[in-house]
Amino acid sequence: MTTMRPIRETIPLDEAIAILTDAIAAIDRVEMVPLTEAGGRVIAESVSAAIDVPPFDRAAMDGYAVIAEDTFGAGRYEPRVLECVETVYTGQLPTRRIARGECVEIATGAPLPEGADAVVMVEETLKSGSSEVQIFTPVYPRQHVGRRGADITAGQSILAPGEVLNPSRIGALAAIGTVEVRVYERPRVAILSTGNEIVAPGHPLRPGQIYDINRFTLASVIGAHGGVPLEQQTAPDNLDDLTAAVLHAVSADLVVFSGGSSVGERDLIMDVLQRSGEVLFHGIAVKPGKPTVFGRVSGRPVLGMPGYPTSCLSNAYMLLVPALRRMARLPPYRPEAVKLPLSRRIVSTTGRRQFYTVRIVDATAVPAFKASGDITSMSQADGYIEISEQTDIVEAGELVEVKLF
Repeated sequence: MTTMRPIRETIPLDEAIAILTDAIAAIDRVEMVPLTEAGGRVIAESVSAAIDVPPFDRAAMDGYAVIAEDTFGAGRYEPRVLECVETVYTGQLPTRRIARGECVEIATGAPLPEGADAVVMVEETLKSGSSEVQIFTPVYPRQHVGRRGADITAGQSILAPGEVLNPSRIGALAAIGTVEVRVYERPRVAILSTGNEIVAPGHPLRPGQIYDINRFTLASVIGAHGGVPLEQQTAPDNLDDLTAAVLHAVSADLVVFSGGSSVGERDLIMDVLQRSGEVLFHGIAVKPGKPTVFGRVSGRPVLGMPGYPTSCLSNAYMLLVPALRRMARLPPYRPEAVKLPLSRRIVSTTGRRQFYTVRIVDATAVPAFKASGDITSMSQADGYIEISEQTDIVEAGELVEVKLF
């Protein structure tokens, strides 16, 4: 019979993060994806333009394409009069070159006719009769003209490897006619819930059973930070079955457990890691989330999270997110933060960094933490505050930094 094994020593959170990230390698595998599916992905190759953007001189305003010199001296009371010889809409091509004394009615974005070098805004003109146009203001050459290659020139570098494809970069790729793009694959993360008491939603609960929460919260975090969650079957609480589940899961790039890393006699993750791999740390000086274990099996990183939902989700933000984003080649996550006065006193535990959930009510931070096993500690919170290891009391009214979920 396995005896109780309390966590007698813990390491600081910063040290745990450093060990975890040092053991994580960025994904080298690449794949081609359609541009429509490339948002948020990390590009794996340099991209240069093969064309000019725009590919032709075009009107930047609705109005009349002119030879600028024909408008010199124009005024409200002494307009210049030109003959309109054609109308060109967006998507059409001019059929002729304009000569001195002529103009072409043109829509924004339409190609400029040969011979024209400026556009007069329609508001500064008056069309009289069938073809006569009065010009009330002069324009200079290139005025109101989008020049060919003004945005991108052929041969110009557009993107470099490692850049995240945000909407504007997707737009730049579309502008040069890109259909698909080579990106780094997303890390595949196996999610393994442990415990005889865990039941998947949709099944009836028997006495002593609870629904699996962590599988879904972890999958949501993984998907939001560049990974592909791979849900595994819940592993029973015995060493052989749990070892088999781990050895199956390590075909993924990273394995994340929930449960099985505490001090109870049936918590067997430590035994699995020691039997099949190595333990790099066990126990972190944080609250909630102390019973966290990290190691390797078959060269794959294995992160054992606490079974309590609040502890599991809190550590997912603190530990899993930095490691996962490193694997996915994404920049570090920097949550939005606001400074607000605390609504009431919080008593903390010295020697452990505490993450305390809060709600924002009437421009104050209202403590929302209930217990590590209560998911509403986070679901009904707007963010969290960090209380350092050296702090035992945060007084009401003190300004705190709330990191928003």
